[in-house]
Amino acid sequence: MRMAIELSTEGYPFFAHVGCVIVRDGEVVGRGFHDYTGGPHAEVVALRDAGERARGATAYVTLEPCNHHGKTPPCTDALLESGIKKVVMAMRDPNPRAAGGLEKLREHGVEIVEGVCTAEAVIANRQFLFAFIQGRPMVTIKAGITLDGKVALPNGESQWITSEASRQDAMQLRAKIGCVMVGRVTAEVDRAKLNVRGIEVVHQPLRVVLDPRDVLDKNLPIFDDSAPTLHLTQFKDPDDVLRQIQEHGRTGVLIEGGPVTVAHFMQAGLVDELVLYIAPKVFGDGKSWIGTFGLSNLSDSPTFELARVEPIGSDIKLLYRSRNFTNFLTSNSL
Repeated sequence: MRMAIELSTEGYPFFAHVGCVIVRDGEVVGRGFHDYTGGPHAEVVALRDAGERARGATAYVTLEPCNHHGKTPPCTDALLESGIKKVVMAMRDPNPRAAGGLEKLREHGVEIVEGVCTAEAVIANRQFLFAFIQGRPMVTIKAGITLDGKVALPNGESQWITSEASRQDAMQLRAKIGCVMVGRVTAEVDRAKLNVRGIEVVHQPLRVVLDPRDVLDKNLPIFDDSAPTLHLTQFKDPDDVLRQIQEHGRTGVLIEGGPVTVAHFMQAGLVDELVLYIAPKVFGDGKSWIGTFGLSNLSDSPTFELARVEPIGSDIKLLYRSRNFTNFLTSNSL
């Protein structure tokens, strides 16, 4: 199952991340993962890899096999046709349209084992699970900063604060989350394309730009044809922004700036994860990665818990999770 969970992190679907390993007589005969949204599911890829060796074998799957016709046929049908005799599953599918696979397999004589390595599978597939259970996209903030928390010099110069290794890792984040958002000023000043480069992906992430006064020049790079763009000019608050992103089929969003946009989502209590790439530089003065939002009491400060520390190039990558998000992960791992 841990092999299947590791496989599940390989693809770039902006929907469910799923891995599958097929074992027969103690030997791994098939491996698969959900590579991209609309592509074959992990079970189908693993069954193709196994071929006839799947008959009488055991399938280890990180998420309950789907039981509906969506972008692909039901995985339950593929498993039954292959002659799989046992399915070991990490967790049930929270999507009501896809659920019911476990019952169908059991009805057709397949042995079912549930709840294996659930905690690890929840972490690997947290964006998909959160979106379906909580009813909104998971929000991640990413920033490349100096040791003193700056993202640019006072004159606006910012390229490049972090290492090439950090920038490539950030591309992985864009590809895996499937949606990238900035505010109007960042789109104008940075002139960033916000697409994925250096990684082969089937679907570029959805680019979201917040422009409440509808003043952005349509010739900016964020409006080019390298990736789809959602230009939001009408929204009430951060919750409404997330609702519109969800309507475009995304389960998560990566906020890459600017400081005002970051502050609005932080103040609204809608930030689930923070990814900070800290470079060994000090500016002393300059632009901060987050704007002010009027805190007057220390007890009102958003609080995060450190989940991972990782050296990357000459930088340090820090992953933090909000207490509410950590509690969500824990409660769904039981």
